[in-house]
Amino acid sequence: MSLQCIYLSNNQLVGSLPDITRFSSLKELYLGNNHLDGFHPQSFNQASSLEVLDLSYNQLVGSLPDITRFSSLKELFLGNNQLDRVQPQSFNQASSLEFLDLSYNQLVGSLPDITRFSSLKKLYLSNNHLDGLHPQSLHQPSSLESLDLSGNQLKRLPEAIEHLLNLKYLNLSSSSLEGTITEHHLSNLTQLTKLDLSSNNVSFSFSFDWIPPFQLQMLCLSHCNMGPYFPNWIRTQNSLSELYLSFAGISDTLPNWLWSMTSIQLLDLSHNNIRGRISDLALKLNHYGHLDLSHNNLSGPIPISVFQYSTTVGIETLVLSDNQLDGELPDCWMNLHDLSVLNLANNKFTGKLSPTLSTLKRLTILHLGNNNFTGELPPSWKNCTQLRKLDVGGNKLTGTIPAWIGTHLTNLAVLSLRFNSLHGSIPPTICYLTDIHVLDLSRDNISGKIPQCINNFTSLVLNDGSTILEYNPFLYDYGRPRDDDDNALVLWKGQEFEYERLRTLKGIDLSSNKLVGTIPQAFSDLRGLVFINLSRNQLTGNIISCIGQLDTLEWLDLSRNKLSGEIPNGLANLHFLSVLDLSFNNLTGKIPLSTQLQSFDSSAYAGNSQLCGDPLVECPRDPSVTDNGKENVVEEDDSFINRDFYICMAFGFIAGFWVVVGTLVLKHSWRHSYFKFWNSVRDWMYVTTTIYVTGFKRKFMS
Repeated sequence: MSLQCIYLSNNQLVGSLPDITRFSSLKELYLGNNHLDGFHPQSFNQASSLEVLDLSYNQLVGSLPDITRFSSLKELFLGNNQLDRVQPQSFNQASSLEFLDLSYNQLVGSLPDITRFSSLKKLYLSNNHLDGLHPQSLHQPSSLESLDLSGNQLKRLPEAIEHLLNLKYLNLSSSSLEGTITEHHLSNLTQLTKLDLSSNNVSFSFSFDWIPPFQLQMLCLSHCNMGPYFPNWIRTQNSLSELYLSFAGISDTLPNWLWSMTSIQLLDLSHNNIRGRISDLALKLNHYGHLDLSHNNLSGPIPISVFQYSTTVGIETLVLSDNQLDGELPDCWMNLHDLSVLNLANNKFTGKLSPTLSTLKRLTILHLGNNNFTGELPPSWKNCTQLRKLDVGGNKLTGTIPAWIGTHLTNLAVLSLRFNSLHGSIPPTICYLTDIHVLDLSRDNISGKIPQCINNFTSLVLNDGSTILEYNPFLYDYGRPRDDDDNALVLWKGQEFEYERLRTLKGIDLSSNKLVGTIPQAFSDLRGLVFINLSRNQLTGNIISCIGQLDTLEWLDLSRNKLSGEIPNGLANLHFLSVLDLSFNNLTGKIPLSTQLQSFDSSAYAGNSQLCGDPLVECPRDPSVTDNGKENVVEEDDSFINRDFYICMAFGFIAGFWVVVGTLVLKHSWRHSYFKFWNSVRDWMYVTTTIYVTGFKRKFMS
């Protein structure tokens, strides 16, 4: 047959690779993302014309298939399978191969010998178990342009790298590399444009005035030992557009030449100890798309110059959190019209919240928590209808919770107003936040009752594993998830704990307020909840009986309220429960028996004087039950037969006697009937006895 391309990817094919011997002219075969687990013995007998073969995302096991007949093969995709070895003869005839992907398999040992691949340009072997390279592996394919060995256990930088004169892309991240990298390792890579050595235990020894032979477009050295000084050789990279130097041990001030590198569009210098003032850096946001200077030691205010010449910029992410920045925020945010992520948390900013933030129509994440902002939430913020996360907790905000949060910010997945001075009741409109995942109104001065409509929180009703935030490439540290905007503070026993699973975290925290009334039964409908904290309020009534339905619950804190009644038996069925506090309420009865509830410390139940059972004191024994659980027959106590007993008995006898006798004396007809009755009884007994005696004598005499 003359068929040249077969596309069967993304189906439900199972078993072995089908026989394609009839397709002698076939050039492209796509079978990716199926359930194939083997190869038909004759599958490739006639496939000498095949140029592209895609078997990625299947369940292939064992060794790499024999493709010696593939003399025309150019592209081979075998990633995301379970292959664990490569046969030496597998590539004997594959001299035309240009693209080979064996990533995400279980290959062990050394990199196979690929010296025959004289045309190979791209080789992807990431996320296997390779611990070295074949001595001659990389000597011959001088045409190699892309090499990805990330996610292996190489231990040291392969010396053969220096022979790859045409290499443009090199990724050795997370490969357990150790030691020192010098200029010599990179001196021959004149064509290199992308270099990723991140997440390795390596240091760099370059001379201060070293000029690399390459011009990089992307450089990722996060989680490497770069410090303490900022690497000076980076200033020579005039085409650099992406620079990742987070967790690099830099404690220097930022050089002024860095801000003159207008080619940089994505800059991540977070999690270092960089010091200095932003105003000293002459920072302009006229070329950045993403900028992260968080978790450093920067100080001073944000100058107005940051926003100048920014009317046409496309900056989308600005993260300056966890520094020592102070002062009031400039009120000219309208110039950053493309901004979607703004994180200024954990600084020392003061003053009122800027109304012009409402002009940022694309804003999805706004994190201003743990500063010293004052005043009320600006009403103009209701125009930020695309917000997914709003966190202004840990400030000095006043006023009430605005009703417009529920009516206008309906896309919110995270709302944190915690640790402020907000008062008043929770507006019923809060229930319009059907996509809410985390609602934190703790440590304010909120009063009133918990709204009964909380089961309108659709995302909390469903246990579907949905995520909070839409994908943003800058929320990842070049291939690895970052913890910025991926955590939440949970109040537990008066202390804050950081919960680092925000993307799947679902919970409600209303603790440390003045809430009254009962716990709404609607909580039992929120089956996706991971944590509930209602502690330190004035709630009354019982713990909801259907709490056992919340089978994903991990945190439950109802302490320091006025709850009463028994602990529901359903609580014993919450197998994921790892944090429990029911202390200082008015709970009674026995703690239900289960492996779960007895595993908690007694402090989880303290302050409930009528509560008993393991791990508290043993409950009082029931006298009707023996040690083996059988009913015990309790002997009566004669101690109650005393003088009063005899007096009552005599009085009762006399009263009863005279009631009968007195009636017969006074009532003639009753007396006559009474004695007539007993005469009849006497006559019946006499006649009956005589008859039985006479019959007996006759029978005996006969």
